[in-house]
Amino acid sequence: MSILQAYTDAWNNGDTETLDRIIHDDFVFNPHVGGVTMGKSDVIGFAGNDAVRGEHERILYENDEIGVMHSIAHFANGSASEAVLSFVRIMDGKIISMETGATPLSDDYVLIGQS
Repeated sequence: MSILQAYTDAWNNGDTETLDRIIHDDFVFNPHVGGVTMGKSDVIGFAGNDAVRGEHERILYENDEIGVMHSIAHFANGSASEAVLSFVRIMDGKIISMETGATPLSDDYVLIGQS
């Protein structure tokens, strides 16, 4: 299984043990919300708490050094859903950094091919 698929599955299942194993201790997360930087424990703390729920996750590209994912994120705080693109760096077989960019979606978005 790819490390990005393992991350996605662990995130969706709130599997903090797996996340702890696959996220590097020096991990840095730069989310699309301005001026915020998080570490490994911050990200693991969000897993499984329903603050952010993803759907339609896709791995667009992955090799031993980088990965790119796309998903739709829904936020528990009631803000609009977003299309999120994630760029991931991999080092020593673990996720060392992640940066996201996002586009807000209207409440009535429909994915192509779905109705």
